[in-house]
Amino acid sequence: MKHLRSLLTIALVFTFCFSIVSCKNNQMNAFSVNKNKSAADLLGHSEYKAMSYGGYRTLSRDDQPSLSQIKEDLKILSAIGVKIIRTYNLQLDQASNILKVIKTLKEEGDNFEMYVMLGLWIECENARLSPNHDQEDLEVNSAEIERAINYANQYPEIVKIIAVGNEAMVHWQTDYFVGPSVVLKWVNHLQKLKTQDKLPPDLWITSSDNFASWGGGDPSYHNEDLISLIKAVDYISLHTYPFHDTHYNSSFWVESQTDSEHLDPKTRIELLVQSAVDYAVFQYIAVENYVKSLGVKVPIHIGETGWATVSENLYGPLGTKAADEYKQALYYQKMSDWTSANRVSCFYFEAFDEPWKDAPRPLGSENHFGLFDVEGTVKYALWDAYDSGVFKGMSRDGIPLKKSFDGIFNEMFNTVKLPN
Repeated sequence: MKHLRSLLTIALVFTFCFSIVSCKNNQMNAFSVNKNKSAADLLGHSEYKAMSYGGYRTLSRDDQPSLSQIKEDLKILSAIGVKIIRTYNLQLDQASNILKVIKTLKEEGDNFEMYVMLGLWIECENARLSPNHDQEDLEVNSAEIERAINYANQYPEIVKIIAVGNEAMVHWQTDYFVGPSVVLKWVNHLQKLKTQDKLPPDLWITSSDNFASWGGGDPSYHNEDLISLIKAVDYISLHTYPFHDTHYNSSFWVESQTDSEHLDPKTRIELLVQSAVDYAVFQYIAVENYVKSLGVKVPIHIGETGWATVSENLYGPLGTKAADEYKQALYYQKMSDWTSANRVSCFYFEAFDEPWKDAPRPLGSENHFGLFDVEGTVKYALWDAYDSGVFKGMSRDGIPLKKSFDGIFNEMFNTVKLPN
């Protein structure tokens, strides 16, 4: 009997221990599945596709997308694997509504996963009126910072990055640019709050700006404030636009046509777009080399790059002939290939066309950078995704998604022009 009691005791202890181990294993498995990912887990990983998102459908940003409209859009983006989106300012309801919708979609289940790079608008004193680039608009900028702090604390599972300013330092933004000292001040402020447990410690802080503003171009940008800023950010968010430079710095666009007249049009166009990608990579490497020259180690990701499909002037039939769906598709794919191969995140600009950007000119290129148009028409870059069925049953504002040009390649290709 004594022996039997001992065996029973051992069995009970074993069962108890096994239960604890199983429980712990289940908890660990649950943690690994539901791990609260940080920016460090997301950026540089190709399975976390990034994209810029506005969602504005009309000629004015005063007409804010509704919660239901944003929900439609985010489901469409999720269908093509987008898991990080970038916003641009916090003065209006759009950014906070995006956060609300993502939270709702996560709560509804189906393993919905999406994160946000929260953009803050930073500007100089008297922006757009009589700009004083030596001073900031303290009231406007302070309010943006406070809103960002509130959202980051309210939605820590969604907001993973804060970008202090959008092209806020590049000199050709003559209406509002500031010096790097202003951006540095606010970056340092947010970084300090992280150390004081007033912001999530794994939140990454950056500024999203032109490659030249990060030291990769004109030496006039090189100064002590920029160096301090590079040391202060968690990563550099770099903008590069070969599309625009087909006009403003067109040597790469023109030279790529040399000795190619004997080739068929598709091959010539592919060479053109490859030269555009090479140009973007050159700008990325220029910033990388400048940062290395400072002895600083900081990740560099692409905060913006894109390709418009329509232009009535500089980039259209009477200009550089860069704008069309075929070249956009090639650029999108080739940039995706390069960034994936080099573990660089690319917040591609942009998801949907936004007609407010150049409201007086419907055919202005700024209105047509989307991979979808305003009605939800799927441009050529995503025809394969459409054919795979990922958009089945999806619509935008009640209009079912469909392919541009009714999916007829020749009709699309007939709009493509070869630069002279």
